[in-house]
Amino acid sequence: MVFVIFGLWLVWEWGFCRFYVPVGHMAVIIAKAGAPLEPGQILAKQGQQGVQEDVLGEGRHFLNPYYYEHTIEPVISIPQGKVGLVTAKVGRDLPQGEFLANQGQKGIWRGVLGPGKYRINPIGYQIDPVDAISIPIGYVGVVTSLAGEKAPEGQFAGANQKGIREDVLQPGLYYVNPKEFKVDILEVGINQVSMLGKSGSAVITKGNIVSQNAAMNTLNYKALETQYANRAKEIAEQGAQVQMAQQADVQQERGSFDLLGASRARSAGANAQKRQQAANAPGPQAAAPMAQPSRKPRQGDLQQQNPTFVLNQFVEFPSRDGFEVSLDMTVEFELLPNKIPTIYRDYGDLPAVVDKIIMPKILSISRLKGSAYKVTEFIVGEGREKFQTDLTDTLKKSLAEKNIMIHNALIRHVNVPDEIITPIQQASVAVEQDLTNQEKQNTAKKLGLLNTQTSMIDQRGAEVTQQTAALKATIKADQEKAVAEIQAETIKQTALIEQQTAEISANKTKTLGKAGADKIAMVEGEKAKGFQLKATALGDPQAYTLAELAKSLNPDVRVNILHAGEGTLWTDLEKARLGDLGGAKLLGKPAAKK
Repeated sequence: MVFVIFGLWLVWEWGFCRFYVPVGHMAVIIAKAGAPLEPGQILAKQGQQGVQEDVLGEGRHFLNPYYYEHTIEPVISIPQGKVGLVTAKVGRDLPQGEFLANQGQKGIWRGVLGPGKYRINPIGYQIDPVDAISIPIGYVGVVTSLAGEKAPEGQFAGANQKGIREDVLQPGLYYVNPKEFKVDILEVGINQVSMLGKSGSAVITKGNIVSQNAAMNTLNYKALETQYANRAKEIAEQGAQVQMAQQADVQQERGSFDLLGASRARSAGANAQKRQQAANAPGPQAAAPMAQPSRKPRQGDLQQQNPTFVLNQFVEFPSRDGFEVSLDMTVEFELLPNKIPTIYRDYGDLPAVVDKIIMPKILSISRLKGSAYKVTEFIVGEGREKFQTDLTDTLKKSLAEKNIMIHNALIRHVNVPDEIITPIQQASVAVEQDLTNQEKQNTAKKLGLLNTQTSMIDQRGAEVTQQTAALKATIKADQEKAVAEIQAETIKQTALIEQQTAEISANKTKTLGKAGADKIAMVEGEKAKGFQLKATALGDPQAYTLAELAKSLNPDVRVNILHAGEGTLWTDLEKARLGDLGGAKLLGKPAAKK
């Protein structure tokens, strides 16, 4: 019975209660029974009827189908470069005046979800992926807090305060809640304002450095695109205000005709016409009289250097002698990262800084300094260099007070009236032509002198060649003479040495012969003396001779003395027992021993 019940239970659990949640999904559980939900409650707690707050993850699960239902939903996935903005539909209501919620409160959460996968009940929470804040290299992020109490006027916002914060975000990727913080991306470092005479001005910013990460490049592009859109909107609003101001100026200048006379009215009308033409002129500056972006950035050219925006402003002023002068000028300026929050708080972003601070300073200082010079001083002499140095120093001091560093103010070209420039050019051409003719004459003189010197060099070369040949012959003769003398002296010394050698050899032979003769004489003489002494000692020479003979005999020789009697010699020999002695004894040879 127990096995039957266990088998039925096993069939029920595995056949009817079991379900599987695949990878990358979650199960939303709906309870069919339980306590009813409270008013305004969306998600049910354990034991309540309705959509359960907790969800089930991947894997195998068992739920009674009579009490629960389930739906399979994909998990919340936040890709790289995105953040998840969470809007809670459940929780406590926010206090009055608050619009950002903490966990457990209803509304937009302060915290965001970073890249990854999350199992969050989609019935009670809405997840909106938004771009993370990507700050490219060469930019910083100025943070404006959107929540909290408003910061005191002229001060940076602190914790839990609304306003611009003093700390900036360095280049990188930041997961920031766009509902809590606004991040404006501003250029830092060295930029340029280039004024092209009456054609207007252009602000040139640095090129953007492309990252090796394609996702980062996309985020950088989107950040710059958003910045472009914000600038275009601000510029459009400023352009409408400027057009209204221009119309008011035209009306005022027209009204001054009756008060100041026809002459001044013509001047005012001309100025108004210039401004109106600049405002309505075709080209990139026509759309926005103050400043406008040159073009929308493209992802393919993040690394190129392009004008960020153009300005309908140019440097023009009257010279000291009353002529109109305009300049082609480039001013290099730098915005330091630690000064960016102050600059942004006081003036705005880069277009606003250029339009409100840099350009007015350039125009006013250029007109003030330039009006002290005559028009000819901008063309010839040291006046142009002096004006450029004076302008650069004054701009540096003036804009340093605004936290803007000026590096250089370079004047590329000076535009002056033709009636001034033409005579100066003609005079300069005449002077240059005269200098050219003088140089040609000097060249001809130097050429003649060169030819003379060349001829003299050739003549001197021939003389040197002859002297060299004579010197070579003399040296050769001296060498041959020295060689002959050396050879003769060598032969003489050789003969002398041979003579001395012969004399030494003769003396040697003579000395050796004499020494040999003396040796023989001495040796033989001593021998003779020895013989004489021996003979004297023995009594007479015959005794000595016998003694010497005895010395020469063999010691083994035996001498037998035989006295021969009557008879013959053979008889006597027989008696002497010659058989025993042997013929050897008789002959003087030793006898054999027995």
